[in-house]
Amino acid sequence: MTESSKGSEPPVPRHPARIADPAPSGEDLQEESSLRPLSLEEFVGQRAMRDQLGIFLGAAKRRGEAMDHVLFHGPPGLGKTTLAAILAHEMGVEITHTSGPVIERPGDLAGLLTNLGPRGILFVDEIHRLSPVVEEYLYPALEDFTLDILLDRGPSARSLKINLERFTLVGATTRSGLLSSPLRARFGVTLRLDYYAAEDLARIVERSARILRVTIALDAALEIARRARGTPRVANRLLRRIRDFALIRADGAISLAVTCEALRLLEVDERGLDEMDRRLLDALITKYQGGPVGLGTLAVVVGEEAGTLEDVYEPYLIQEGFLKRTARGREATPLAYRHLGLDSRAPAEAEGAGGQPELPLR
Repeated sequence: MTESSKGSEPPVPRHPARIADPAPSGEDLQEESSLRPLSLEEFVGQRAMRDQLGIFLGAAKRRGEAMDHVLFHGPPGLGKTTLAAILAHEMGVEITHTSGPVIERPGDLAGLLTNLGPRGILFVDEIHRLSPVVEEYLYPALEDFTLDILLDRGPSARSLKINLERFTLVGATTRSGLLSSPLRARFGVTLRLDYYAAEDLARIVERSARILRVTIALDAALEIARRARGTPRVANRLLRRIRDFALIRADGAISLAVTCEALRLLEVDERGLDEMDRRLLDALITKYQGGPVGLGTLAVVVGEEAGTLEDVYEPYLIQEGFLKRTARGREATPLAYRHLGLDSRAPAEAEGAGGQPELPLR
C-alpha cells in the first residue's frame, strides 16, 4: 500500500513506469488480451495450481453448479486475471470484471451481483482494497446468496432483501496479508501463483511470438525468459519491444544477437534487473553502507513510491537473493555487491539503523 507523505517529509516524485511493470499503451492492451490463453490446457506453468483448479472446475461442471469462491494471490503479472477468464470460458458463463477500490458503496455491489447470470463469475482485482462497509454487505452474498440493502435513513429506514443467483466470486490480490480474516475464510479455494521457471517462460514467449506472427529463435526465446523476472507479463512486454527493435534495426526476425542488443537498449541486464532495480541497490549500498534502511527513506532516495518498491521491485530482488527484509529495514546481500561490481565491505560499526550515525548517550 502506498505510503502518503506526512509532516515535513519531501514529496516523492513520480517517475515513468519502468520495464518491471510499465504502463501499457492502448496497442499493448489489445495485444496482451490476444496473448492470453482461453483454456487450462493452453495455460503454461503453475502445474500444481493448474491441476487443483482442473479438478475443482471439472467437479463443478459435472454437478452443474457454480464453483466455490476462489482467491488467487501472488505477485503481479503471473496470470490471476487470465485464470479468472479461463474459469468463465470453461464453465460457459459470463464474467464481470471490477476492482476493490471501484466498489465504493453497497449499492455498487448490489448492481454488479444482480446483473450476473446463473453461475456467473464476479472477478474483483485487488480485493484487499474493498472498503469495510462493502465487505460487510458481501458476506451474506457469499454464504446465503442474499443481499440486505438498507433504504433511507433514520425513522423511515427499512431493509430490502434481494435473492441472488448462485455465483462465484473470484478475488485476486498481490497483498493477501491485508485481507481481513472473515473475508479470507469465505473463499473455498485459495491458490497461490509463484514466479515461473525460465523453461515455462520460454514456451510462453514462443507461443506469443506465433500469435504476433514474429519469427524467433529458440535461444532468443530462452534469453528473454531468463531476463523476464519470472513473470509472463514482463516476458510478453519484452517480446513486443524486441519485435519493434528487430523491425527497425534488423530484418524483423528475432535472433539471439538482436535480443541481447535490444535488451541492452532497454537497460535490462543478464539477471533481469532494470535501471530502477540497480538504482535501488546502488542507493542502499553507497548511501547507507548496505543497510538496514527503512522503506520510506529508500523510496525518497530513489524517487519512487514506497508501495511500488514493495509490490513491484522488492519481491524479485528478494527472490533472487539481492535484498533482505529485516525488522530494522532493507539490507543488501553480498550478491548485490558483486552484481554491481562494488566492494562487499561490512557497514561501519558506528552506524545504526538506516545507515544514520547514532547519537552519543549522555
